[in-house]
Amino acid sequence: MSQVPIAEDLFTWPTDQPALIAGRSSDGKLVFPYRSHRLIGGVREELEKVELPRSGTLWAFTTQRFRPPAPPYAGDDDPQSFEPFSVGYVELPGALRIEARLTEPDPSMLSIGQPMELRIVPFGTDAAGNQTMIYAFAPVADAGTGATDD
Repeated sequence: MSQVPIAEDLFTWPTDQPALIAGRSSDGKLVFPYRSHRLIGGVREELEKVELPRSGTLWAFTTQRFRPPAPPYAGDDDPQSFEPFSVGYVELPGALRIEARLTEPDPSMLSIGQPMELRIVPFGTDAAGNQTMIYAFAPVADAGTGATDD
């Protein structure tokens, strides 16, 4: 089974150091996910493609305890096999707060301000039978929080 990003221009991959891709306008503002254009002062402007920092701190989080409606949810599970997962906002220094899935499903292992690092993880299967890959943030294992990046 081949692995493919769930969407184009979402993150760099495959690589050992993946990064999320944003767009930067002439006024310095960042937009994630990347899109090619933005209206600035009523003028359509092309955005510069930039890579965001790979690590940041957990700004807020919650646990998704029920299977989201599909579509848009595209996981491989069903109501019987669904397992709760965490989602949160990770503040990337000098950039943005990114909403993302978190690799740690146990909320007792997460805390506001906790160092987090980008990961690319399996998610589901597309119509062609490829394994789709998404971005997620994992607690930094050596940050002294007791959390792991598994």
